[in-house]
Amino acid sequence: MIAKTNTLQGNEIMNSANLGVAFWYQKQSGVRNYFGLREMNDSLLNENTRLRQQLSRYSETDLLNDSSVVRSIQLSDSLHSVQYAHYTYYKARVVNNSVNAASNFITINRGYKDGIAKNMPVISSTGVVGRITNVSAHFATALSILNTKQRLSAKLKDGTSSFVYWEQTSGADILMMKITQPEIKIKRGDSILTTSYSTLFPADMLLGRVDAVYVIKKDNSRILHIKPANNFRNMNYVYVIKNDFMEERRNLEDSTQKKAL
Repeated sequence: MIAKTNTLQGNEIMNSANLGVAFWYQKQSGVRNYFGLREMNDSLLNENTRLRQQLSRYSETDLLNDSSVVRSIQLSDSLHSVQYAHYTYYKARVVNNSVNAASNFITINRGYKDGIAKNMPVISSTGVVGRITNVSAHFATALSILNTKQRLSAKLKDGTSSFVYWEQTSGADILMMKITQPEIKIKRGDSILTTSYSTLFPADMLLGRVDAVYVIKKDNSRILHIKPANNFRNMNYVYVIKNDFMEERRNLEDSTQKKAL
């Protein structure tokens, strides 16, 4: 009766009633949400499980793109060029890797069904990795340059050639190279590259950079400590290289050596 006959008092009463109803609605909603948390959590867990299953499927699938490169020699006395190498680069993911053995290797997720064959060179986006030694249908293993049985033909930036080798005691962070010519200038940071003498790697691929120079007093030769171009402790993707002309060159050179003997 007061609310109906007195406008001012009626407004106050209605405002108070609305506040009270809103308060109880809020409490009711909070209680309902609280008891609904378990259902929400179950829904989120199911969604996370589904997403993880999708991610696990994608993590085992790689979109691997291959590419071809043709290297030619331009003759100075004519307009003709002579093709001397045709490279196909197979991209692969590293699925296993070792750095602490005498002969370290990596395992990649490409095999002979993908065109991979024994003795193909392996590189990364930063430099030389190793060579393929064993191949199955879907996987291959590559002996890395961190092994005590392999010497690589290498050169300084001025063309001075020698061999790069690895000793197990030096760990995964140091390669070595001996320079016998005392007049050759060498400084820290100089690049060490592959040579064209190798039947394995394309020329001018980065092996590493000079980290330290040690002089052997008895003959003034020097031992270079080289920091590898690759971080062999953390490798994800590599490239396996096929040279269509390599088999022809190897067969010719092997035949020449046998005849010379």
